[in-house]
Amino acid sequence: MALRGPPDDRSVDALLEFGVVNLDKPPGPSAHQVAAWVRDMAGVDRAAHAGTLDPKVTGCLPMLLGDATRMAQVFDDSVKEYVAVLELHGPAPADFESVLAEFEGNIYQKPPKKSAVVRRLRSREIYQLNAIEVEDRRALLQIRCESGTYVRKLCHDLGLALGTGAHMGHLRRTTTGSFDDTDLSSLYDLADALAWAEEGDTDALREVVQPAERALVDLPGATIAESAAREVAEGAPVYAPGLLEIDDVFRGDLLACYTPDGAAVCLGTLAGDPEADEGVVIELERVLV
Repeated sequence: MALRGPPDDRSVDALLEFGVVNLDKPPGPSAHQVAAWVRDMAGVDRAAHAGTLDPKVTGCLPMLLGDATRMAQVFDDSVKEYVAVLELHGPAPADFESVLAEFEGNIYQKPPKKSAVVRRLRSREIYQLNAIEVEDRRALLQIRCESGTYVRKLCHDLGLALGTGAHMGHLRRTTTGSFDDTDLSSLYDLADALAWAEEGDTDALREVVQPAERALVDLPGATIAESAAREVAEGAPVYAPGLLEIDDVFRGDLLACYTPDGAAVCLGTLAGDPEADEGVVIELERVLV
């Protein structure tokens, strides 16, 4: 079987079948609807978004194309950043900043009634909570938090702690893992790039659609021989003789395996001693070829 080859040398068709778009989600459609539009626009069998955004919410929504949908789990624990408008129900109190500081760290939340998960109390980490600007009854907040944090609920709880009551106004996601708002592409950008590619100019498309390996940069990696990669494609684990190099990683941790030319082959977990001469070193989680 043929492996994909170096990420930067792939054809446009190969890029669309194993690519990622750092999409700027517009307000209105659900994340699921946007994924369906991207799938149809790109002419691929599958497309998947990396982390749900409510219909009204905008911003960073990485979109995985084709076989890249198999790696969606890498976003399950990715850190998210948002900019939110906090609509206070009264003037901001003098201790506004100190109350915000109390919400940094571990907090407890119960998902809202309209959520798609079981409504039980759970903990989430707020890594950073800053007020960019405060004006009378409105505050612009910057929030860096653990995946699965409900910002709408956070705003409600902030209002209770402030004694004024509050609700969330506009919300925009600025970061999802290693993707941020410095190089977002809109649906219009994608449509234009696809149209130009049909005319033979692929430069714009290569800017909008990146090799799917871009989504794996936060994971530790292992380099395996091409012979081992072909065995992985058939469902075999990575045995010691096929392992060429590996980052520091703990047993059981998720990692990405690559061929020597940088093409992703699979997601796996460390299962044995990387220094061993025989036996299984990496168990498969998801084959990507």
